[in-house]
Amino acid sequence: MKAEETGAGATRPPGTPAGSGRMNRLALASAGVPFRLKVAIVWVVIFAILGFFFHLAGFDTGWILDKIPYIAGGLRYTIMIALGGIVLAIVLALLGALGRLSRNPIAYGVTGFYTSFFRGTPLIVQLFLIYLALPQIGVNLSARLPWIPSGLTGMFTLESTVAGILGLGLNYGAYMSEIFRAGIQSVGHGQGEAAEALGMTYRQKMWRIVLPQAFRVIVPPTGNEFIAMMKDTALVSFLGTTVAAMEIFRRSQLVGKHYYKNLEAYIAAAVLYWILTAIFSYFQGRLERRLSKGYVRAAGPERKARFVHGSGGAGSGAMMVEVPMPDTPDEERPDG
Repeated sequence: MKAEETGAGATRPPGTPAGSGRMNRLALASAGVPFRLKVAIVWVVIFAILGFFFHLAGFDTGWILDKIPYIAGGLRYTIMIALGGIVLAIVLALLGALGRLSRNPIAYGVTGFYTSFFRGTPLIVQLFLIYLALPQIGVNLSARLPWIPSGLTGMFTLESTVAGILGLGLNYGAYMSEIFRAGIQSVGHGQGEAAEALGMTYRQKMWRIVLPQAFRVIVPPTGNEFIAMMKDTALVSFLGTTVAAMEIFRRSQLVGKHYYKNLEAYIAAAVLYWILTAIFSYFQGRLERRLSKGYVRAAGPERKARFVHGSGGAGSGAMMVEVPMPDTPDEERPDG
């Protein structure tokens, strides 16, 4: 009678895919390769495939290298619009969060209407309302109310850059108000009760106790909103801008149409947005690590272990059992 073969690799357990053994051998063979190197290889392969398709599509890299300095000239306006918008959004989000947490019906009602309207309508519609509808309101007010100073009605006419900053700030502030509200609520109630027991006012409690702890929770999603806002600055180009104040997308749009190189122009704009996003994502990660320093649990001392012979039960051979050593000084530990 033929003896049945035994062992770890002799038979395949039922339900195991046929190619699992090959995948396991491949995983073992690549175990010594660093993970970052594997990711880099994947990226190189992706770029090689994209380069091949761009070559088939007649991609003009020389034209991009010649025109990308002009397109990159809009970086300062893209960053300026994004920074102005995020500052306004942070202020509005903080006020909106405090209003949503307040028991004052006026504050709760105003902030509720603000978040509902700006979260319920498209951003492009809001931009056109601010840029085109506000001047009409100023004209109508001056016609029906002659006693209003002309300078006051002229304030309703905004430049496209200012209108873009205002529209982005109002829109993102409505979304970020929920982020700020969740961050404030993440602070334990005992913190506020302790501040009130010390005699602090509501303002002192928020600025000295609650908000510093809430920022650790608020910063990561706020950084993501800022990165998204930098890309949404492209919508400002639909309002119409002067040549001197054009951001990245508007510059790529005009130069691409002029030379009939739309593919190359939009690829150049996409690369610039991508690089800009990568830079700010790096600084966002560093800021998050800095804010979380006091909240990361320190790792304990490494515990040594020794191996002893044990019995695996009736009918089985000897086996090695790992016994962790107690946390005692090295001179007091047995040699094993």
